[in-house]
Amino acid sequence: MVEVRNICCIGAGYVGGPTCSVIAQMCPEVTVTVVDVNEDRIRAWNSDSLPIFEPGLQEVVDSCRGVNLFFSTDIDEAIRNADLVFISVNTPTKTFGIGKGRAADLKYIEACARRIADVSIGCKIVVEKSTVPVRAAESIRRIFNANTKSSLNFQVLSNPEFLAEGTAIADLKNPDRVLIGGDETPEGQHAIEALRSIYEHWVPKSKIITTNTWSSELSKLAANAFLAQRISSINSISALCEVTGADVEEVAHAIGTDQRIGSCFLKASVGFGGSCFQKDVLNLVYLCEVLNLPEVARYWQQVIEINDYQRKRFSSRIISCLFNTVTDKKIALLGFAFKKNTGDTRESSSIYISRYLLEEGACLHIYDPKVKAQQIMHDLIQPTPSERHDPATVSRLVTIVTDPYKACENAHAIVICTEWDMFTELDYEKIYKAMLKPAFIFDGRRILDSLHDQLQHIGFQPKDPFAAAPLISI
Repeated sequence: MVEVRNICCIGAGYVGGPTCSVIAQMCPEVTVTVVDVNEDRIRAWNSDSLPIFEPGLQEVVDSCRGVNLFFSTDIDEAIRNADLVFISVNTPTKTFGIGKGRAADLKYIEACARRIADVSIGCKIVVEKSTVPVRAAESIRRIFNANTKSSLNFQVLSNPEFLAEGTAIADLKNPDRVLIGGDETPEGQHAIEALRSIYEHWVPKSKIITTNTWSSELSKLAANAFLAQRISSINSISALCEVTGADVEEVAHAIGTDQRIGSCFLKASVGFGGSCFQKDVLNLVYLCEVLNLPEVARYWQQVIEINDYQRKRFSSRIISCLFNTVTDKKIALLGFAFKKNTGDTRESSSIYISRYLLEEGACLHIYDPKVKAQQIMHDLIQPTPSERHDPATVSRLVTIVTDPYKACENAHAIVICTEWDMFTELDYEKIYKAMLKPAFIFDGRRILDSLHDQLQHIGFQPKDPFAAAPLISI
């Protein structure tokens, strides 16, 4: 079995940075080097202001950076020195060509494989950490085989990450499972054991699952698809609740007490976001289409369509409540990250809701405690596969503020899009006095349910489940 003493991780993003920081902390005898072509990102990892926000991450990095954890732009040197190389680069959805809008773009994975083959010497274990389509490892292996030198030997493993942003450090230190897929050859099994030995420093053996490579790759896609499906399922029920007078929270609690169902991911909201759910479900849809499984593809496509429907439905209810027009009206949008405890905005529902409101001429004043102004403007201007967004219009209608109270001054309505804890602790009496009347709150994350009576007493418009009403509890 190869003894892993040096690890290189290509990609210093949301997966590579936290994962390898925890590995370095838990394996003090192993040298871990995280590399990236982005000099600004590496500079941030080497500073006191990390490029990503994640609770507990700064403490982990501080405990081992400069000791056995290093961040560098010298990719070739790190690869040469490594016994094991993680590939943890972006696999975005294609924006053009065959599979546009659904298939994963593997150009960064391929570039990594070619670079590893070009500069490596000796034996290397190469590990897919990025979320990839089934049989992507075969593509990597073919690149290695076509570029093999007599001094080289590669083993390719799949080791998908199941951490959730906002709880990544806790998830890494106490995972539900660690999944390792590899070849069923003796060499492949030795590589699996080498990676398993790293995780066994802190993960119980019973939680480390080994499979063949293809099962590992598909398990990651399937896990994210199942979680996304649960969110879309409860959101579809929320629409039914609103027209029947049922309370979706009560329904979710009732069905969640069934041990066969469980309560996780049954929180109705404005929809899922993040870097994985939509991308992976779309990837699964494309895979099924390519493999001539149209019925399966349509099933998973509906998960995405319900998510889009929920965002549009929420936005439409806002417009309806505000007397069927939001043109030139100031709307305070609280929260832009896709979930609390992260600064990540990828596929955030806030982006979609903001765009819907901007199309109607609303003036948005946006506040988020962890998302930078440049990121918000970039997300709103960035073209999608189906449309472009006029930068001049976005600049005219969008104001980024650093104070939630400032965002709400003279606003017609408040729209909560991210479930930051601080939004439950705001002085809503102070906010109400500074708003235009009638004052509306649209709670897209149901974080104010316990405050409904208090908010109505202050003067916010009452909740009415039978009409397009404020204090929406989606």
